[in-house]
Amino acid sequence: MMSYIVGLDMIEIKRIQKSLASPRFLEKVFSPAEQELFAHRCFAPQTVAANFCAKEAFSKAIGTGIRGFSLDEVSLLRDELGKPYFVLEGRAKEISDRLGFSFSVSVTHTKEYASAVVVGWKI
Repeated sequence: MMSYIVGLDMIEIKRIQKSLASPRFLEKVFSPAEQELFAHRCFAPQTVAANFCAKEAFSKAIGTGIRGFSLDEVSLLRDELGKPYFVLEGRAKEISDRLGFSFSVSVTHTKEYASAVVVGWKI
C-alpha cells in the first residue's frame, strides 16, 4: 500500500527581499549549491523565496517543523529543464531515510508571493 505525506508553504516575497540584505541569512538558510543558483539568477528574490518555501514545506511534510535538522541541509536545485528537486544532506537526509519517503516538490510565485508543495511517498 502506498503512503503519502504533504507539506505546503507560502511567503510574501517582500519578507525574503528584506532578509537578503543580511549575508548571514543566505549562509544560515541556503546551501552553497543554492547560493550558486541564486548568483546565476542575480539573487532574484522570487527564486530565493521559492527555495525558502520548499524547505518549510519539506519540514511540514516530515512532520517535525524545523527541528532536528538545519535548513541548509535541504537544497532545492533545478535540473536542465528547470524542474525543481531536493538534495538532502546531514540530519535532513537521515530523517528522510528513516521515514523511508521519496520526495517531489513544486514551486511557483507571483509578483507578491512564492509557494511550494512537497509530496512524499513510499510503497
